[in-house]
Amino acid sequence: MTAAAVFFYLFACVLVASAFMVIASKNPVHSVLYLILAFVNASGLFVMMGAEFLAMILVVVYVGAVAVLFLFVVMMLDVDFAELKQGVLQYLPVGMVIGGIFLAEILLVVGTWAIAPATKGAITAPIPTNVTNTEAIGLVLYTKYVYFFQISGLILLVAMIGAIVLTLRHKERVKRQSIADQVARTPAMAMKVVKVKTGQGLGSNEISSKDAGSAA
Repeated sequence: MTAAAVFFYLFACVLVASAFMVIASKNPVHSVLYLILAFVNASGLFVMMGAEFLAMILVVVYVGAVAVLFLFVVMMLDVDFAELKQGVLQYLPVGMVIGGIFLAEILLVVGTWAIAPATKGAITAPIPTNVTNTEAIGLVLYTKYVYFFQISGLILLVAMIGAIVLTLRHKERVKRQSIADQVARTPAMAMKVVKVKTGQGLGSNEISSKDAGSAA
């Protein structure tokens, strides 16, 4: 067995195991960490296939941004996962149907590749030898699949807006600053000079008004 085969089976086995642990782990933080491990091993497979650009994009974008964003969202939203788990049985039939569809698609792809490899068709034209990997991806992505690229951008925009809405929802006993009040604040509202006589302290009313002015 060659060194390339050893690294392929190593990356592939760790990738499959970490992907299984993403859905099997009970702790959502651990699931995100297993997802990061799956992305790293997938980037290793891309490097072995000669797609260095995709490997770097997977590490920089998905591991460095998306997965870390998932981790911070899971830790900041303080979701009651015990309450969410109570409705698992309600959505179990739908999940089983969707999982069965994905399993059937994977079996069809693997079966076609193993049984009848001659029926496979090329997705695009052969890449010229004088074109780099990154340039070839750009030529295909922004010409033949430009509409799918635009649709994926809209989906990401909707997901970003949804994340912002979730983080800005008001909760009890959580104080939030008013941006309009902050912008409309004047120097007179921000600072108050109180004259104190010698040997006397500040009264309770003066202290409360001073704190209110500094808080505004």
